[in-house]
Parts: sequence; C-alpha cells; structure tokens
Amino acid sequence: MRNRILITAAMMAAGALCALPALAYDGQTCKAPGNCWEPKPGFPEKVAGTKYDPKHDPKEVGKQAESIRLMEERNRKRIENAKKTGKFEYDVSKISAN
Repeated sequence: MRNRILITAAMMAAGALCALPALAYDGQTCKAPGNCWEPKPGFPEKVAGTKYDPKHDPKEVGKQAESIRLMEERNRKRIENAKKTGKFEYDVSKISAN
C-alpha cells in the first residue's frame, strides 16, 4: 500500500514538473483576438515597401485567382450532376451537357 502511494506521488510530481514549462509560457501578446502576429526584432512592423516585401507579380496572382475560379466552376458542375443523377462523377468531361 505504501509503495502504491509513493509511486502515485512520484508520478504526480513528474507530471507537475513536465507541465511547469507550459504554465510559464503565456503565449503571444495579441492586439486583438486572433491578431497575434508580431515582427521579429529588427523586422519592420509593415512589410510592404521594405526589403522584405516579396513583390508578388500581379500576373501570377491573377493566374491563381483564375485557376480557383475554374476549380469552383468544375465543382459546381460535379455537384449539380450528383444532385440530378445521384452519382458523383469526378471527371467533368464525362458529365453530359443535358
């Protein structure tokens, strides 16, 4: 009985020691709920216009927007077809135009 109590106490102490670092970490300082981004020391608060700005090419961003639009159109066709026929067909070229 005494060994069981000692083992339980040792396990609780080990658990408390493992949890102690997690209790010490208070997270990030957030400006608002969900807005917790902070720049690293030496980085600017706003990245646009600095040497860290990735300067995305508008053509490339437009390509991505176009591919997303086309993907949503294909998904719309798949769902319409599935509602009509009761079967889901992944290949949009196999869906009849009826």
